[in-house]
Amino acid sequence: MPPEVPHFRSIVTPLVRFSSPVSPEAQECQPHRHKQSRGSKAMNFSRTKLIPFLVLILSIVSVLRLVRIAVTTPPPTLGKTCSFSSTCTKFRAETNASANTSGLRKKEYQLLLNLISQKAPCNLLIFGLEPQHISLSSINAGGITVFLEDDQKKISTLKPNSNTTRVYKVDYQIPAKEAYRLLKHAREHPDCAPSSKLLQRSKCQLALKNLPQEVYQLKWDVVVVDGPSGNAPEEPGRMSAIYSASMIARNANITHVVVHDVDRMIEKWFSWEFLCDENLVSSKGRLWNFRITSQSNSTNFCPAKAIRIE
Repeated sequence: MPPEVPHFRSIVTPLVRFSSPVSPEAQECQPHRHKQSRGSKAMNFSRTKLIPFLVLILSIVSVLRLVRIAVTTPPPTLGKTCSFSSTCTKFRAETNASANTSGLRKKEYQLLLNLISQKAPCNLLIFGLEPQHISLSSINAGGITVFLEDDQKKISTLKPNSNTTRVYKVDYQIPAKEAYRLLKHAREHPDCAPSSKLLQRSKCQLALKNLPQEVYQLKWDVVVVDGPSGNAPEEPGRMSAIYSASMIARNANITHVVVHDVDRMIEKWFSWEFLCDENLVSSKGRLWNFRITSQSNSTNFCPAKAIRIE
């Protein structure tokens, strides 16, 4: 006997549908339904025609806003036209940042302020002339403050606050690009040693020999090296200022030599060479504070370090 096939309902939809008879009540409703379908078709048609008008209006508003922005926005004043606003903004930010790096930062100024406050009244020698330096002379009331500056414009803007504040114009002849050659010269020539003759009579190429006489005669308590600018290879560098400051400091009992912008190679090299890292007593940001003691008979600026072989 063949196996019985279970009865099941087919899932295929029949091709022919048989409609049920329509009642009289349903026939009466058919015209109303026809009118309803006409109304919906008309509404859909009006919406379809309205969409292009809305798109056109929005496009006109967007164009007007762009024209308004183009008219009211001023042109860039950087000398060259920037293609994108983000490029202009970045260029302005970098320019402002580089312009603000020359001055003392807040924490750097605070370190210098604390040092002068502890020493005042004292003999304060500053290579450079910035607005922040002028305020230090006010703190050093009763002491002597001397500025050495090569920019005549800066000198003309200074109004000394007392008879003990003086400003001298100095000329730095050596550009920053000569730094390596001068460092090599100082290492090879005994005339550059700390036990050599007076600074104003020195044969060392790094020595500043044309400074005012009181610079050589006074015993300085604090020497600040923040000039000349040294911002470019062709501009005067701070090689001679750091070397001369180290020589001046060794003529006194104890002198603090503060060097600014030690993030730059010349300031860092020459500070290590002539002021020595073991004399570094404090630092903030780009400012190093060295405590130099009298070493008139020493032949080396920094003590030789023994090499340990393990």
